[in-house]
Amino acid sequence: MPENDTDAQRQRLGRVVSILIIAAAVITGAVVISRTNNYPRTDDAEVFANFIGIAPQVDGPITELAVEDNQFRKQGELLFQIDPRPYEYTLEKARSDLNTLEGQIVDQRRTIASQVSAVGAARANTDSAAANVDRAAAAVNEAKANVAAAQAALDSANAELAYQTNNFHRIEPLLARQFVTVDQVDQVRTAVTARQQAVQQLRSQLLLAEAQVVSAQAQYQQTKAAMEQSHAQFDQSQHSVLTLDPLTAQREGRASAIRTAEYNLNNCRVYAPFDARVTNLTISQGAYAHTGQQVFTLIDTRIWWAVANFRETQLHHIHPGMHADVYVLSRPQVKYDGVVDSVGFGVRPDSTLVGTFTQTGLPDVQRSLNWVHLATRYPVRVRILAAETEPFRLSESAVVVIRGDQK
Repeated sequence: MPENDTDAQRQRLGRVVSILIIAAAVITGAVVISRTNNYPRTDDAEVFANFIGIAPQVDGPITELAVEDNQFRKQGELLFQIDPRPYEYTLEKARSDLNTLEGQIVDQRRTIASQVSAVGAARANTDSAAANVDRAAAAVNEAKANVAAAQAALDSANAELAYQTNNFHRIEPLLARQFVTVDQVDQVRTAVTARQQAVQQLRSQLLLAEAQVVSAQAQYQQTKAAMEQSHAQFDQSQHSVLTLDPLTAQREGRASAIRTAEYNLNNCRVYAPFDARVTNLTISQGAYAHTGQQVFTLIDTRIWWAVANFRETQLHHIHPGMHADVYVLSRPQVKYDGVVDSVGFGVRPDSTLVGTFTQTGLPDVQRSLNWVHLATRYPVRVRILAAETEPFRLSESAVVVIRGDQK
């Protein structure tokens, strides 16, 4: 074969190979770009879990410390105990105060019952006094009626005496002329004498009736005064009756003191609120614990997340519910399945661009290059679907690959 033909073939083969290499590179780049866009990944991720600071709700020395640093504790297990004796004494005193109050209420009820009986007796006395006043008033009226009757009888007797006296004075001169007999004159004289005696007797009866009126009126005034006195005693007995309101109003306060004492006593023993791992333990038994002052931290091991920072240009490919692969750098050969829980909507502004904001309360995602304008990264929270016993550590490095809606 001529040398020129061989060179031509070699040139054509080189061009074909070059074209194939370029095409493969383009295809590979397109595939990489497609997969990068459709399946975003980042190694800017950390393993995260909820954690709380354990602080006592009462003051006192720690008499029992039931945990060690980095120890796993199940929900409901004892963490530590504060000396309960002062709170036991407070509870006993609160209960004693309530019992004392209940005894005072019982005694007060007895006193009130006695006072109510006294009020009843005073009311009966008042009724009796009113009846006596009515009887005295009736007696006064009866005495006045007797006076009127005696006066009428006396008036009638005086009229009869006047008649008999006039008749005697008319008949007596006729005796000298013998128009009447001596016997007739004596009869008239006797009648006059009898009428005079009757008048005298009726006058005495009138005086007696008048005296009875005065006596009845005095008795009426006396019974009226007694009735007024009984009314005053009744009013006084009513006003002196005690009430339970001041004592019963204290019941809720005493009961509240008992509940508070029980609450404080129960808080002397602190238990794990959930399955957790103890960390940052820097105290020992005998230390004095203060209310609200943190003694150590509990990491909630029930749910773990990988908080991955993705560029803002990738976020439109990520939404909650997507599946993801999570790799922990301490165990790179283990792939954990995850589910996107949420996509961040805010991070702390870059102080080199917009200045410093204090107390923003936003995640602080640092950029790695200051002289190049980089895309802002937003945190994406991926829940790791793994057993609680998996030995994750808070803030260990991780790699997250978003797999989309497929598992």
